[in-house]
Amino acid sequence: MSKKQFKAESKRLLDLMINSIYTHKEIFLREIISNASDAIDKLCYLSLTDDKVGMNRDDFRILVSMDENARTITVSDNGIGMTKEELEANLGVIAKSGSMAFKGGIDDTTKEGADVDIIGQFGVGFYSAFMVSDKVTVITRAYGSDQAYKWESEGADGYTVTECEKDSVGTDVIMHIKPDDENEKYSEFLQLWKLMRLIKKYSDYIRWPIQMDVKRPEFKETGEKNEDGTPKYETLDKIERETVNSMVPIWQRSKSEVSDEDCVAFYKEKFHDTTDPAAVIRVNAEGQVSYKALLFIPGRQLLDFMSSDYEPGLQLYSSGVMIMEKCPDLLAESFYFVRGIVDSPDLSLNISREMLQHDRQLRIIAQNLNKRIKNELIKMLENDRPKYEQFYKNYGRQLRYGAVANYGQNIESLRDLLIYNVSEDKTATLKEYTDRMPAEQKFIYYALGENVRKILRLPQAELVRSKGFEILCMTEEVDEYIVEQLGQHAEKKFCNIVTGDLGIETEEEKADLEKREEQVKPTLDFVKDTLGDKVSIVRLSHKLVSAPVCLTTEGSITLEMERYFKRMPDTGMEPPKATRVLELNGEHPAFKALEVAVATDPERAKKLVNILHSQALLIAGEELDDPSAYAEDVCSLF
Repeated sequence: MSKKQFKAESKRLLDLMINSIYTHKEIFLREIISNASDAIDKLCYLSLTDDKVGMNRDDFRILVSMDENARTITVSDNGIGMTKEELEANLGVIAKSGSMAFKGGIDDTTKEGADVDIIGQFGVGFYSAFMVSDKVTVITRAYGSDQAYKWESEGADGYTVTECEKDSVGTDVIMHIKPDDENEKYSEFLQLWKLMRLIKKYSDYIRWPIQMDVKRPEFKETGEKNEDGTPKYETLDKIERETVNSMVPIWQRSKSEVSDEDCVAFYKEKFHDTTDPAAVIRVNAEGQVSYKALLFIPGRQLLDFMSSDYEPGLQLYSSGVMIMEKCPDLLAESFYFVRGIVDSPDLSLNISREMLQHDRQLRIIAQNLNKRIKNELIKMLENDRPKYEQFYKNYGRQLRYGAVANYGQNIESLRDLLIYNVSEDKTATLKEYTDRMPAEQKFIYYALGENVRKILRLPQAELVRSKGFEILCMTEEVDEYIVEQLGQHAEKKFCNIVTGDLGIETEEEKADLEKREEQVKPTLDFVKDTLGDKVSIVRLSHKLVSAPVCLTTEGSITLEMERYFKRMPDTGMEPPKATRVLELNGEHPAFKALEVAVATDPERAKKLVNILHSQALLIAGEELDDPSAYAEDVCSLF
């Protein structure tokens, strides 16, 4: 039999198929199974109008088998099969899709047409077999024909078509697996566990049963006894035909068929989590883009979530075939912790079905899903506050970083999800905070610090809290940028209690402070001269009540920002520094002692200045340049 040549520049195209189009060689099994599924779809559709088919939905199946010795993998279906002419047309011309032609002939508006979901579009998936095979054999018998044909090819050199025998309608694709070489271990595809894993990974939700013959141990009594008198058994290998795939996915079933418990069980199995999810989101959307989704908000922080190895994204399916294991484009950065599955027949895929051709449909799906996620979190916040607060401990940081990402374009939509501690055991949203504000309160007060306890113990917090005003405790560096982006909430501006004008003191109190500052100017000048460039400004404080001293800043750079810039990788440039202001409580005994020392004992006064400055640094969370010197100064006063 003379070998026929591929048409339509097929040599070049086949080489492209094998070497360039597909990223992963393991994808070949997905493609061959998808073709088998399409063949069954066609015959099943025909059976709806032709009683002669003599088969119903329960009769169809796909069989995957392997022969390790012969190095073959066979995918068999009992679908519509191919005639000699169809073999020539579909396998002799690369990129000619019989499925696409069939799909084009179906009216999707009819009931029968709506039930047929042909996967193949491009007619190239079959040739992915050559990535792992040095020869591919196709034995097929078309419905309505008694004659079977064998198509065989070893690659771009061409193919042969001969008559053969086949007992039943359908197609067998036999892939002769390449020998191993130094770069590729093709033999791994001849392992049962590997094939089963690939089926579960890529084709788990193909609508037809995918079956394999699996060897299971069986224990049989030998009739003999062990020394202890118990029966002796021998182990026999029993071959059982098992359905490997799940077929109808849980997200394709109606809500009445699937309970919340079913969804939770699916989540634990699918995503290998032992903890119940905090929320389950089910979506069934029809319209401009049709899709179904099953999303989960984890009930605990994922172990690798904060690591650089974490890959965000949802599993993306098209008509039950997995396209991407992680599709990050479906999630806003704020919601990278969400896990789940999206399945849409409307995606525009590229030729390999590994990537999306363009992202219009994806953007629509992503917008809708992110809106649903936000609404679910709002519902949790309003109806189950303890659960939301636990969620926020797990993923609040991600929400906040997502809020300022892309120059804060999502901050307005996320502000309602932000919560902050106002005491060690009480939180508040921005709305809750402003709703509780006394009429005389001018600003939304906040402070930044390592933890809530330290923030609430800041000297600057004492005056604010004495007035009955709450303070939003912000413990993440990103919180400062959130405040800058928001600017205000409910027409109330934000005020950093450390750096801002609190707006609490009266005009009379301001005037009294100015007068007092003039009186103690020699003492303030002495402090500045002693400290030199360690501080830029020394002044009396209008914020302090019982504390003797505090360290504040002026300008846009705060101490928190300064620390952040110090941790950044070295760029060869000096990191920006805060303009440091030392504020002293003019009514505190320590200041009055300093006044006396400045006038009578300058050396003692210098020690007092250094002690007060060191205390201000420690309260502000700064490190001392010389802790030993501080200790010596303190001890010298005794």
